[in-house]
Amino acid sequence: MVTVTVCVGSSCHLKGARRVIVRFDELLVRHGLKDRVALKGSFCMERCGEGINWQIDDEPLTSAGEAEAVETFRHRILTPLGVGPS
Repeated sequence: MVTVTVCVGSSCHLKGARRVIVRFDELLVRHGLKDRVALKGSFCMERCGEGINWQIDDEPLTSAGEAEAVETFRHRILTPLGVGPS
């Protein structure tokens, strides 16, 4: 099981973290991966000035916006799990 955690602290929320969570969840549902990827929120990842902060398992990631986060998610989560572009 892969765990994806998205910061939902005020700074990340204002930068679009909520939309990122919605998009990640939509992709997991669409591709039937809810049993293989756990999607969680975290109050603050203490990297507020960097962008929208999230992580895959214990690896911290930062995305400038929703589109970048989704592209990284596709590349780092969906592709290794055998899901092609959609």
